[in-house]
Amino acid sequence: MTNTHVVDRRLNGRNKSAVNRQRFLRRYREHIKKAVTEAVNKRSITDIDRGESVSIPGKDISEPVFRNGRGGRRSNVHPGNREFVTGDTIARPPGGGGGGGAGQGKASNQGEGIDEFVFQISQDEFLDFMFEDLALPNLIRKQLKDTLSYKYVRAGYTNQGTPAKINIVRSMRGAYARRLALTGNRRKRIAELEAELEALKKQPEHPDPALSPAARIKELEEEIERLRNRVKRVPYIDEIDIRYNQHLRQPQPATAAVMFCLMDVSGSMSQNHKDIAKRFFILLYLFLKRNYQKIDVVFIRHHTSAKEVDEQEFFYSRETGGTIVSSALKLMKEVMDARYPTADWNIYAAQASDGDNWNDDSPRCSKMLAEDILPKTQFYSYIEITPHEHQMLWHEYEKLLTPFKDRFAMQQIVDAGDIFPVFRKLFQKQGEHG
Repeated sequence: MTNTHVVDRRLNGRNKSAVNRQRFLRRYREHIKKAVTEAVNKRSITDIDRGESVSIPGKDISEPVFRNGRGGRRSNVHPGNREFVTGDTIARPPGGGGGGGAGQGKASNQGEGIDEFVFQISQDEFLDFMFEDLALPNLIRKQLKDTLSYKYVRAGYTNQGTPAKINIVRSMRGAYARRLALTGNRRKRIAELEAELEALKKQPEHPDPALSPAARIKELEEEIERLRNRVKRVPYIDEIDIRYNQHLRQPQPATAAVMFCLMDVSGSMSQNHKDIAKRFFILLYLFLKRNYQKIDVVFIRHHTSAKEVDEQEFFYSRETGGTIVSSALKLMKEVMDARYPTADWNIYAAQASDGDNWNDDSPRCSKMLAEDILPKTQFYSYIEITPHEHQMLWHEYEKLLTPFKDRFAMQQIVDAGDIFPVFRKLFQKQGEHG
């Protein structure tokens, strides 16, 4: 019986152990997932998109090993023995092993152990494990007008084109086939005449000129020459033989999204409220980056009036005032109509507020969402950052949950520890809602 060895020689570029690494990640998935979850709880959201060190106890990476035992009865003399005599039974060490061991983290004066195995997962691997059980609802691939979403693909051959696209092999093959088709019968006739001519030349000379083959030989030679000239007049390559590589401009499936971030910066929003809102927006942006090739982000901050700002001003401006939430929704609708047509963009929005609003303005907000914004968005999430009872804005928004259950969701956040659980509830995969 011969042994078969399978050697994986697939090229992996610079990461020569990519295949083994993926196998390792699958095998110790539970350990890695646990480490990622702990890292999410410990880190700041702004520091969420880097790798992580994962520790695996040595006992979990050990492999079973078979060894040959010595067998039989043995008598050994151990020098320095002052505790045991013949017939005594030696107790098993505590814990079933030699003491010390995997990752106990304290000194020991007995036995040996194995350190925990520590390895680093990359940024992409970290985010993959972090977001693996989440999925954006209503994820629709829409064609992007940008020319970068198109590429040229091979589409056979054509009779017209530029010299740079000539397919030489295909052209020569066509020319050869054409010559065979046009000269096949003549070549066959030439072969027959040459065979007859060769046979006549082998015949002996006849004394009677009337019976001599000379006349027939001359006739055959003239006919062969005439047929060969006709064959030579067939061109080696003709214009009809030339084939060009054809490439078609094919649209690529492209995903484009715009993310609207609406944040209340009124006087009732404390710095802690704003910090929680900022972290939620950053987490949402990281999630969108995992699902879309192109993302635009629109920052809208509001108090009594709304303003579109850049990221720096959105997160760090100290401007404050009263609260009119509808001003932000009105500005969002204007930006959507002007720059982000629904035919080309997947529109997502997240609104963060403490729920404080003028009572007369809350019904207006609900109406604007139902008529002008939600029909055009893929998903709209509202987070209310407050430990207190819900106010008028929350109750008005609750009326939208039933008619827009597939594209509208709302959750409450009390402190920073609620950010990720709330995020998971908002963006869990379809069919997992409890």
